[in-house]
Amino acid sequence: MDFDANVEHLQIAYWNILLTAGPSLLVALAVGLVIGILQAATSINEATLSFVPKLAIVLLTMALVSGFMLTQLVQHFELVFETIATMR
Repeated sequence: MDFDANVEHLQIAYWNILLTAGPSLLVALAVGLVIGILQAATSINEATLSFVPKLAIVLLTMALVSGFMLTQLVQHFELVFETIATMR
């Protein structure tokens, strides 16, 4: 494999990382921001107040998006294995 093919495979891998991890990370960021603003506005400093809702909503998001995530990963590994099979 030449350098350009390696760079292309890395770009595809990074894009798949963003697609599979992105939804849960964005939801965790949004929920953490909203809860942080509420805690700052009400002066309630409780660690479990931010952790438990974030955990529940991220798990719900992962349950809803898991089919898409699995499809993306399967397609990526099919590409990887096809590339390995064509190498000499």
